[in-house]
Amino acid sequence: MTSTSPLADVPAKPHAVWEDLFGMATGVILVSLGLHALGIARLVTGGTAGLSLLLAQGTGVGFGLLFLLVNLPFFILAIRRKGWVFSAKSAVSIVAVSALASLHEHFLPTLPLLEDAAGGVYAAILGNLLAGTGLLILFRHGSSLGGFNIVALIAQEQFGWRAGYVQMVLDLCVVLGALFVVPVSHVLISALGAALLNVVLVLNHKPGRYTGY
Repeated sequence: MTSTSPLADVPAKPHAVWEDLFGMATGVILVSLGLHALGIARLVTGGTAGLSLLLAQGTGVGFGLLFLLVNLPFFILAIRRKGWVFSAKSAVSIVAVSALASLHEHFLPTLPLLEDAAGGVYAAILGNLLAGTGLLILFRHGSSLGGFNIVALIAQEQFGWRAGYVQMVLDLCVVLGALFVVPVSHVLISALGAALLNVVLVLNHKPGRYTGY
């Protein structure tokens, strides 16, 4: 006897505008807080956010500005393959994360304890869980943080590849690039943290599992 979900025949309903706005606001706040914790601990993560953190640590240029610049080339792909609505939502999310990065630096303490070894592990777990949860919320409201997120979502939709796995491979390249900027110990902690972020996506963002949009 095959059991079926009582919701199996219920048609998917789009999110209301206020639901998208609240969801996106929640997502960008969680992501920006996670990135702030990683930045304090001089760690990196995957995606264009991790690449921007890496460049910020190597050049001294602010994360917010770099995050905007790194994401610009990916919007051509987003507009062509995902449409204007998705691209516009992603643009709003990226600008919001960039703005909140400066806000967190102003209002939140530097937390020097995050800079030692134990603090780095704590920051990697906390930061990547926050960022991963925030990304998941953004995905489910038809948005992203651009860059690798767009590539991963297109790969999932076009080829059936798990977005989390695609993101994990791309993120690994960014983390390995950190070997040229930060100590090896930080790279190892960053790699574990980036893997944790992608586990959040792999377990929770599967094709066909979530029917809202």
